[in-house]
Amino acid sequence: MPAPIEDVWEFHSTVDGLRELTPDWMRLRIGGVEGPDGESDPEVLVAGSTIEMSIRPLGVGPRQRWTSRITERGPEGTTAPERSARFVDEMEGGPFRRWEHTHAFYADGDETLLVDTVAYRLPLGPLGDVAGPPAKIGFEGMFRDRHRRTVERFSEN
Repeated sequence: MPAPIEDVWEFHSTVDGLRELTPDWMRLRIGGVEGPDGESDPEVLVAGSTIEMSIRPLGVGPRQRWTSRITERGPEGTTAPERSARFVDEMEGGPFRRWEHTHAFYADGDETLLVDTVAYRLPLGPLGDVAGPPAKIGFEGMFRDRHRRTVERFSEN
């Protein structure tokens, strides 16, 4: 990313970053955000924060509800990292049997390397497991789009 780690980290530490990175065709709605202490709409998504959301891709079918919890965030605290940082969000309720998304940030001078890793299991048991490899193609495209949007956002500044 064409920006220092502290800027990229700050952008990804808020629900506004999620909104900005989600394409319009996903029709994302944020139902609520709660901090670990019960605070509504916290400024920073720290470990223990939950996000209630729903999507309706292309406006087709029923809305898919999703609850995500930030399970890890480091380095500790809400200040910007110096060399590297990461946070992990896990689906607690939603369309997948499992979804664990690790966002890793590495400082590279005035730029930042951002690496997304997702461990997931599709619904429908063995049938979902068979569909897993083709689904990966769609996920890779989605993350390429998110990274493109992040690059564009920081290229404008």
